[in-house]
Amino acid sequence: MVSILLNKIKSSTRLIFDLILRRRFNINRNYRIAGAKYVTSDPSYLSIDTFPDFQKQLEVFKNLIRELVIQPKASSFFKFGDGDYYFLTANEVGSAKPGKRALSRPYSEIGLENFVSRSAKNDFYLCEIPPHNQALFRSIFPTISPSFPAEYVYGLTANHWLTSEFAGKIGIIGAEEKLIIIKELLKSPIYQSYLGLEKFEDYIYIPQKYACDDLEGTLESLKSQLTGANATVFLVGVGHVKSGIMSELPKFHPAVYLDIGSGVDALAGVIDTKRPYFANWTNYRLADSSYYENLDLLQYNHGNEVRLTIQN
Repeated sequence: MVSILLNKIKSSTRLIFDLILRRRFNINRNYRIAGAKYVTSDPSYLSIDTFPDFQKQLEVFKNLIRELVIQPKASSFFKFGDGDYYFLTANEVGSAKPGKRALSRPYSEIGLENFVSRSAKNDFYLCEIPPHNQALFRSIFPTISPSFPAEYVYGLTANHWLTSEFAGKIGIIGAEEKLIIIKELLKSPIYQSYLGLEKFEDYIYIPQKYACDDLEGTLESLKSQLTGANATVFLVGVGHVKSGIMSELPKFHPAVYLDIGSGVDALAGVIDTKRPYFANWTNYRLADSSYYENLDLLQYNHGNEVRLTIQN
């Protein structure tokens, strides 16, 4: 009888846990970032104990970026996610699978050791706070601790703090096709008002796909483009090639290089609104659909779309 009762309790507990995992909820107020919204099914964001100092460290992070830009002091912020774990361990999953996005060649042909060694030479590291993400980070960087939660760059992109705070000083590095869309969108006063800036000071391009195939060639292109750049802070969203380039960028031009990952997709109006802190983001889109025909999108749910008419 006791055995039957215990089995019923276990079954009920599993059912409740499964329901919690499937349910999307508003996160604990400790993890909220003003002006951005995150709705998730990850229970890590329900407990304040996951990262009690989230709000305090958010202010530390914002002040650090301000200070580095004012000095200015060249530095790189590397944002680590599970996709980076797969890439750096040559685990052919998702965007880290050859032929999918980051590389077209086998890992044995791209000099993966250069990506691994350079990924460990950045000034600051960002990692999401759930224990699973933290464990993956430690497995790749056993002697390095995350400097700040990666959630900060999502939220501070989504609430426009980064773009408005550094207006007139900020550049962007990403896939050419997406940066061209961003440049066109910023011809609209509506989008300028939304982001809090009139333009990015520099647009630095990388190949949309397979930038990892020729790391040295990608670095040479970035070095050439950054020569004579004006920005003192750059938002960077370049996929897995970041492992091989982020620590090198400050050598090409003195600036703060902040890896915002899929935040560049948001700026181009193609972010999945289920991504962390982008539930309320408006995906402003150009009326001309040809701009989107060749975009490489890992995931996009077409949420919160608004079309803009650009007057040339």
